[in-house]
Amino acid sequence: MNLSRTLSVSVIALALSVPLALMARADGSAIPSTASVDQATTSKMVYGLLSDSRYAYRPRPLDSTLSADIFKRYLESLDAGKMFFTAQDVAKFAPYKSTMGRAVKAGELDPAFAIFSLFKQRVGQRMDYARSLLKQDIFDFSGDDRWYYDRKDAPWAASDAEVEQLWKQSVRNDWLRLKLAGKKPDDIRKTLDKRYANLDKTLQQLDGTDAFGSFLNAYTASIDPHTDYFDPRSADRFNQSMSLSLEGIGAQLQKQDDVVVIRELIAGGPAVTSGKFTPGDRIVGVGQGASGPMEDVIGWRIDDVVEKIKGPKGTQVRLDVIPAAMGMDAKPNRILLTRARIRLEEQAAKSEIIKLPAAAGAPERRIGVVKLPAFYQDFEGRRKNSDDYASATRDVARLLKQFKAKGLDGVVMDLRNNGGGSLNEAIELTGLFIDKGPVVQVRESGGRVNVQGDRDAGVAWDGPLAVLTNRGSASASEIFAGAIQDYGRGLVIGETTFGKGTVQNLVDLDRWPGNEGKRYGQVKLTVAQFFLPDGSSTQNKGVVPDISFPVMVDASQFGESTYDNALPWTRIAAVPHTQYGNFAPLLPKLQARHVARIAQDKEFQWFEEDVKEFRAEQAKKYVSLNEAERRADRDRQDAKRKARQEQRVALGLPLDPLAADAADDGLQANERNVAKDAAREKAAEDAPDPLLRESAAILADAVQLLGDDEVLSAQVLPEAKVQGHWAD
Repeated sequence: MNLSRTLSVSVIALALSVPLALMARADGSAIPSTASVDQATTSKMVYGLLSDSRYAYRPRPLDSTLSADIFKRYLESLDAGKMFFTAQDVAKFAPYKSTMGRAVKAGELDPAFAIFSLFKQRVGQRMDYARSLLKQDIFDFSGDDRWYYDRKDAPWAASDAEVEQLWKQSVRNDWLRLKLAGKKPDDIRKTLDKRYANLDKTLQQLDGTDAFGSFLNAYTASIDPHTDYFDPRSADRFNQSMSLSLEGIGAQLQKQDDVVVIRELIAGGPAVTSGKFTPGDRIVGVGQGASGPMEDVIGWRIDDVVEKIKGPKGTQVRLDVIPAAMGMDAKPNRILLTRARIRLEEQAAKSEIIKLPAAAGAPERRIGVVKLPAFYQDFEGRRKNSDDYASATRDVARLLKQFKAKGLDGVVMDLRNNGGGSLNEAIELTGLFIDKGPVVQVRESGGRVNVQGDRDAGVAWDGPLAVLTNRGSASASEIFAGAIQDYGRGLVIGETTFGKGTVQNLVDLDRWPGNEGKRYGQVKLTVAQFFLPDGSSTQNKGVVPDISFPVMVDASQFGESTYDNALPWTRIAAVPHTQYGNFAPLLPKLQARHVARIAQDKEFQWFEEDVKEFRAEQAKKYVSLNEAERRADRDRQDAKRKARQEQRVALGLPLDPLAADAADDGLQANERNVAKDAAREKAAEDAPDPLLRESAAILADAVQLLGDDEVLSAQVLPEAKVQGHWAD
């Protein structure tokens, strides 16, 4: 799936966000009028990759059409909710519309910086206006007003007065949310004034690097939805996420007001092993080594603070830390830590076992679950042939070995919200479940098709298999799920996947000029399209499940098909591959059992109710500003949660750990108690998951039906030589 080009911070509940890296930099300055030498060079190199080379799968010439596209996407990247610019502002920049392409090619980015400068100016004006509204008598909520938060397709406001009316309704909605949460007027005014002031301060400290990155990504997004530019710092973060490791102190940080706060301590890291930190502690100073000068980092953007804290393993860093329980005027504790290399275990593959009790003549079944959040791989570690490099396949193989030793009845691969990752990992992971054979066909820009597959004989798991997907399952997840489906190796259950059928490579721009530093960043560009063994592309259409669950987000709102410049679906010739199974004769029986079971499953019924309600609310694209109406809805939701908890007790079901504090508190993430918010996030991992349990039940049904009916089993699993083996 496309990695977000920008980091969003919510400005308006339910809708408005400013899609930029909204983190205050200590040395923030005015936007320059023109690009730096390095930025100009970078722009020219990116142009060479995407519009004047054979690297890109679908290069686009920098003509007037592409220039207009860049112009549109750049404005949207700055003001997606159309709450800052007016139609007059956009008209003022209209002459740039046909010259954006030339600006990229020549590295002359004056138009981009001019637009960004006006954006910052408008932010200041809108925030001043929002703060002024807090002193006015506009917070009566007895009328029929509405806040139309979805402004994606709305026209630009015709005037400042029209924009101010939008902000008025937005501020009133913020006020009403806090009022419904039980806040008093003085507290509401204080909270919102601080919120808008912080947003203004943060945005005013954005600099030329932010402007450059946003503009260059407007160009890359115009090429295709999954081509991105990463500046050197963003490239490091991307590579870190793929390798599941970092070098530093082992703490997850977040910005709160002007201070960086410890949100969570990472197991095994120096911070947690020191015993001197707790979630909520604030870092106010950083010094290098045992004696380097201390730098006051209050007011810095979070990535600048992280840059100071992280470093090569074995080196030391000193931190001035104010404990969470103390006020900001307290004397900080100075703590010396030795940095280490830390494995991000929380983001690695995890397992659990679901026990399904005996029923209707069927014995108890135990189904193993592998939750895989990404197809991660430490590319550098693999290149160096390290013994312990991070690999999704290696981790899953270890879990499957444990399942096999325990004699489990089946395995569910949970790929929900797995946005992809390494193509190589998708191929190797598929190889754990099939014998030798093709996994994916890759068609390059010149039209040549390269078949890639599993060359290692044998399987790690030959038993019953299901793959659980949703709309957030993309790219490498679709390669795996699609190959399993093509081979008839297992069942695919859940929602139709995202529909991203393209392959991206990272190109390091610092390789070409031959410099030794990190100056130019990296480009993630689309270089190929992938096809499943049967020749079908997952592009746009995705992988369609054998057994479908209720769809939370409609395909018209989320997925590859929503991108206006996505590649179309197509197919190529199939390649020979083993057909382990044909589940068509089995699916009607599984569907019938599924329908009968969920009719008695309260948790699944609640999920269906919530999906229906969510989709209805989402379709409205507005919220009421009538207090009585909102309060009645809030009370109804509270009563529903309470009733469900009572029913859980009566039915002997686990309680929902989030039910007690699920009501809207009116706050943004950086306004909540950090430690409590992190604990709540952790508790969410133990929330009831009726979809996962039902997936396990469907797989258990398949095991029973095939075990009880030899004729059916021969139809469904023609290659099976041993009872219970789905891949011999």
